[in-house]
Amino acid sequence: MTEFPKKIADFIRKHHVLTLATSAENKAWCANCFYAFDTATHSLVFSSDTGTTHAQHALHNSRVAVSIVLETRIVGKIQGLQITGTMILCEGNDLNDAQKIYLKKFPYAALMNTSLWRVHIDYAKLTDNTLGFGTKLIWE
Repeated sequence: MTEFPKKIADFIRKHHVLTLATSAENKAWCANCFYAFDTATHSLVFSSDTGTTHAQHALHNSRVAVSIVLETRIVGKIQGLQITGTMILCEGNDLNDAQKIYLKKFPYAALMNTSLWRVHIDYAKLTDNTLGFGTKLIWE
């Protein structure tokens, strides 16, 4: 795997909401989640109860897709990131690491009783019109 592109990492860090797409048993679902970026593992950390549809899907099929976008009506400023990866429930030492990362970005989450999850990114495509119309940066 090649080094994770700085431009993609910077885009991920600038935003805080992802759209997560899951599927299981021939049923698809999407959900919006607040996230934090773990630069060391190139993964997205987010909270969700294990009883949610997307969490239940991930427990049966860990392959997911994610999108993060900049909302704009100006064509020259369009930026959007599409990701595929594996969604896992954080446990043990990984849970401690994930909590530090997530609570640093969202300190109020310390009051929540929820589970933390990671999406380990294995493919990312950033469309960035600020670099030229239709310019795409791909990492896999």
